[in-house]
Amino acid sequence: MHGKTQSRSVAEPASDFYAHPTAVLDAGCRVGAGSRIWHFCHLAPGAVLGENCSLGQNVFVADGVTLGRNVKVQNNVSLYSGVVCEDDVFLGPSVVFTNVKNPRSAVPRRGEGHYQTTYLERGVSIGANATIVCGVRLARYAFVGAGSVVTRNVPAFALVYGTPARQHGWLSAAGHRLAFDAAGRASCPETAEAYQLSPDKKSVSIMSEEISSLTANS
Repeated sequence: MHGKTQSRSVAEPASDFYAHPTAVLDAGCRVGAGSRIWHFCHLAPGAVLGENCSLGQNVFVADGVTLGRNVKVQNNVSLYSGVVCEDDVFLGPSVVFTNVKNPRSAVPRRGEGHYQTTYLERGVSIGANATIVCGVRLARYAFVGAGSVVTRNVPAFALVYGTPARQHGWLSAAGHRLAFDAAGRASCPETAEAYQLSPDKKSVSIMSEEISSLTANS
């Protein structure tokens, strides 16, 4: 994850984050300062939320799930063991995650050796009702359209949608379409950040060393 996350166990007195009275925070979960946890959420022991996260209504965060700073999770999302989100990730309403690829009710497949990691890098956005099949990695600032089913890794800055999800262009870190010229260069219309398309047109990199902060007022 990017930066250092200061968190506090819910077993300790906590006044630096907000949890609605209907939320269930099991002993052993950790919540960062400034985070907001709304109605009917459940944080299992071992769940970790970074600073300034927001969990909408009816969100479940399992043991072993780690959220970075400024992660926004909308209503009705379950984050199962194996899911890792870096800073500034956005999860739309009713996004679905899995952690076992071959589940059978009669065959126990729990814990280490069975759960597969799903890794969301910094700035990833996932639209409402999308399904993320376990074992994939979404690179930084990837964008998944609503209702999509993601079955394979997604490159940085890629826009994907559909069932199964396929790529349909590139977006800037601020979420705008990138139109590349003949030299493979484009700029974000909002931030003027410059981007370079690789010669094989399979990857995009930002031309400045660091992406400026986009979340200062979020």
